[in-house]
Amino acid sequence: MERRRFLLFFVALLCFAGLLEASPGDADPVYRACVEQCEKTGCVGDKCFQHCNFSSEGNPIDGPWYLQEPLYLQWKQWDCRSDCRYHCMISREEERQKLGHKPVKYHGKWPFKRSYGIQEPVSVALSALNLAVHFQGWVSFFILVNYKLPFRPNKKTYYEYTGLWNIYAIFAMNAWFWSAVFHSRDVDLTEKLDYSSAVALLGYSLILAIIRAFDVRLEAARVMVAAPLIAFVTTHILYLNFYQFDYGWNMKVCVTMGILQLVVWAVWAGVTRHPSRWKLWVVVIGGALAMLLEIYDFPPYWGLVDAHALWHATTIPLTYLWWSFVRDDTEFRTSVLIKKKK
Repeated sequence: MERRRFLLFFVALLCFAGLLEASPGDADPVYRACVEQCEKTGCVGDKCFQHCNFSSEGNPIDGPWYLQEPLYLQWKQWDCRSDCRYHCMISREEERQKLGHKPVKYHGKWPFKRSYGIQEPVSVALSALNLAVHFQGWVSFFILVNYKLPFRPNKKTYYEYTGLWNIYAIFAMNAWFWSAVFHSRDVDLTEKLDYSSAVALLGYSLILAIIRAFDVRLEAARVMVAAPLIAFVTTHILYLNFYQFDYGWNMKVCVTMGILQLVVWAVWAGVTRHPSRWKLWVVVIGGALAMLLEIYDFPPYWGLVDAHALWHATTIPLTYLWWSFVRDDTEFRTSVLIKKKK
């Protein structure tokens, strides 16, 4: 009898744990019933979806071949189930709002309103703006070092970190590009590319922070700094993509690398006499405050703007100021080296 009671208790505990893993929205019986009915009929209320006329392979069930979605649009993977989930979610949230309830998450995500097939239009726009600001910052840096400042007799730039900042620009623009793609459509491939690009950017930024703050100039010393961090970041990316996509572990890794580089820059800003150190302080303090938006999660206003979108917004002016500091640092180091040479 005791064994039976224990077994029943264990089963109930497993069921309760399963409920904890699900989001409140997709555990709602009304939402579940709506999705189930939609997958059978292809409609939610007066809205019906063409995707429900196709098989899982994308072949038309009861229509001619020319109704099949073009290959260049199939990456979105808006199939019958995803359309049913979206419209049932919107319908259910409208009902809950009328009853005075706050928004809840569905399948781990807040209920965002799509726009022209884009899942999170505000985050996409802000990611694109971040990409544009990084591109503008890198182009202005490139023009400065290659066309405005003098060269060494061996035709190389005086600034010792030119190549490192060029590589940083590539990592940054790549990360924001995949951020825009991921927020456009959240599928397994775009998610992995977004997370992997962000980890690669954070890892390289930490390497760059250490090399610049400690004024590491020798190539051998730079390799000694970079090698273990590159090995760790590469292993972490491979772990996420081919072994287990652990969100919690990835968050710990990203936050740790982000805090470490902020600490490195903050300590350097405190001890250096760099003429533009105030810009560095603004970026460090602003970046630290912006990270709080990633921790403080709240439902999207008007179904469009959430904490993550606001974080994207804060990084735009910080990025502009950051590249301004890089240009100032280039001019400062170049002038110092030219004076030493004289």
